[in-house]
Amino acid sequence: MTADASTPTTEARTQSFEADVSRLLHLMVHSVYSDRAIFVRELVSNAADACEKLRYEAIAKPELIEDGAPFAIEIAINPDAKTLTFSDNGVGMTREDLTQGLGTIARSGTKAFLDKLAADDASKEAAALIGQFGIGFYSSFMVADEVVVDTRRAGASEAWRWSSDGKGSFTIAPLALESAPKRGTRVILHLNDEAHEFAEPRRLERIVREHSGAVAVPIDLIEKLGAEKRRIGDGAAIWAKPKSDVTAEEYTEFYRGLSGQFDEPALTLHWRAEGRHEYTVLAFIPGSRPFDLFDPARKGRNKLYVRRVLITEDADLLPGWLRFVRLVVDSADLPLNVSREMIQKSDVFAAIRKGVTNRVVQELGKLAEAEPEKFAKVWEHFGPVIKEGLYEDPERRDGLFKIARFISTTHPAGDRTLAQYVASLRENQTAIFYLTGDDAKRLAASPQLEGFKARGVEVLLLADPVDAFWVSTAAGFDGKPFKSVTQGAADIKSIALVEGADAPAEATGEVATLFAFFKQTLGDEVAEVRASDRLTDSVACLIAPEFGPDRQLEKMLAAHGRIAERMKPILEVNPTHALTKALAGRFKEGKDKPLIEDAAWLVLDEARLMEGASVEDPPAFAARLRRVMEKALAIAG
Repeated sequence: MTADASTPTTEARTQSFEADVSRLLHLMVHSVYSDRAIFVRELVSNAADACEKLRYEAIAKPELIEDGAPFAIEIAINPDAKTLTFSDNGVGMTREDLTQGLGTIARSGTKAFLDKLAADDASKEAAALIGQFGIGFYSSFMVADEVVVDTRRAGASEAWRWSSDGKGSFTIAPLALESAPKRGTRVILHLNDEAHEFAEPRRLERIVREHSGAVAVPIDLIEKLGAEKRRIGDGAAIWAKPKSDVTAEEYTEFYRGLSGQFDEPALTLHWRAEGRHEYTVLAFIPGSRPFDLFDPARKGRNKLYVRRVLITEDADLLPGWLRFVRLVVDSADLPLNVSREMIQKSDVFAAIRKGVTNRVVQELGKLAEAEPEKFAKVWEHFGPVIKEGLYEDPERRDGLFKIARFISTTHPAGDRTLAQYVASLRENQTAIFYLTGDDAKRLAASPQLEGFKARGVEVLLLADPVDAFWVSTAAGFDGKPFKSVTQGAADIKSIALVEGADAPAEATGEVATLFAFFKQTLGDEVAEVRASDRLTDSVACLIAPEFGPDRQLEKMLAAHGRIAERMKPILEVNPTHALTKALAGRFKEGKDKPLIEDAAWLVLDEARLMEGASVEDPPAFAARLRRVMEKALAIAG
């Protein structure tokens, strides 16, 4: 939709919704959502937000609330007119606010919502997505044939009426001040024939108490025209109440309103900090992973209050690696008479941020010890994000190491701790061995692991993108350094083989000569060709040099242009493999030199394929493979 800036603002104007909005409204009207009652929570939440915004603006402009009327939300039922009205005395909207807020929604959010809806089972997923995109107002069209919004911006001398039947267009017209709210917004729903249940006072009150009982603005209900108001929501901030006075259901509903999700919180944290700084915190660990958890543009939903005044809905109260946590912080110490930006740059705010972060990590540690099965689900959803802290937050690395869980060659379920790993070190094992990549199952089949398995040495399989970074910067754990199994010498000869494993043999002179020929043939493709003490079944593998990044980290750095040129790998070849011995014998006899040259390249390409890379010259690879097969068939024949 494009607005004509030259159109007089004193005239009524009808405009079309944007295409994506029209699609969304079509889905709304045709009952995509299984729980239509969601519109009540969304409209109450919008009204509460409007009151909180005005409370903040009035700090600098007290004249905005000079009438002294306490903030409140009013829900009125008119059975005869079949209307349901949600009113607030909050900040209100201008004509421009109506056009942008109710005509375009959030441009990027709408498309993302629709894309997600198209990808999933709409009946199961759609309701849980409403709050995540700021499109809750439009749930009104599930129950209403027409929606009318009367509004007046606090301090403004103009009022406006927005109206739409949800079928493609909306109208904005001036509204006489005597018919408008003194300030704030009034949303009038003309209920359709299928929505009569929402005009029943008991039904409506039950919905409000269940879904909006924790809203920090009082809620009144008027059951019919001319009836007295009856308070059905006390407006007491849930975080300001003692924990003993809050039920699990109340915590859950507040969490849902805060997070925009409809799951159960996995962990609820509610505490009051006293001492140098006083503040109250109510935090939630979600019970499921938001689908946009790894979106770089994703915003947090962490609210900062100062003495019950909302400062910002997106406070930088937690580091990025805890972005899945949803919380409210209410401070008694932060100043109210400075900008939001200045508040978040203050020393007091920094102290609160540090205290909240430390407490969340501590509570995750307690959950891991007391309820390991419950923590396992948290780690399953958010472990890859928490591990970002191992790289970004070295000061908290020790605390995060205590809660981190890993997949390893002996524990494929992903429940292995570093403390357990160190406790089970083999005799003469001096390092924590790991292998990085992008798929744990493929890592488990890597040839580099063979020698470690033969000696019963456990190897961590690190398949998350951040793993390659934190493990390269971490000094170690419990005095044991981290060592990649794809970098440098294996250094495992001093570790005893498990029963039944064959000891690797030293390379014979014939094999050493073959390796020298391999290096001559491959030239600058490899830095070195050497005998391997880490291979037992495979013929070859690629290893990074002793110094510099391991194979996975180097791959990631190169992909992002962080290094100009990748280091030449070392080709390690199993000296006892039947293929190696056969080629060494042929080379000693001076036979089939072209065949052995082809074999050198094929061994290198096989090693590349085994670590998930591709052959660098497919036509040459195909030609060599064909020649070797022809030679083999000729010999067999």
